[in-house]
Amino acid sequence: MKETTLKQRIRAGKLTRADVAKRLAELAYGEANDCTVLVLDPEADIRKLDLSLLSEVKRSEKGAVEVKLLDRLKALEMLTALTEEDGDGMAEFLRALNREEG
Repeated sequence: MKETTLKQRIRAGKLTRADVAKRLAELAYGEANDCTVLVLDPEADIRKLDLSLLSEVKRSEKGAVEVKLLDRLKALEMLTALTEEDGDGMAEFLRALNREEG
């Protein structure tokens, strides 16, 4: 049986619990380096940056820049709730991570 990609499952409306848990973990533990590059390098190619942690960017009239990232604590809380809903959630999440890495 051919394994479907995440994009295919999203389009089909068939996301799994493991898909959601994996994405929450990526958001909770991800690096914000590209968000910094966006603000500091005016010539950065935005198409090549991972801005998934970026929530908001504001630039004042005086040139000051304010960057807001998503709430990692909220992502962790959601991940915890997802994995605690039933005893199988964490095992399914770990299996999905292992499939992606392998």
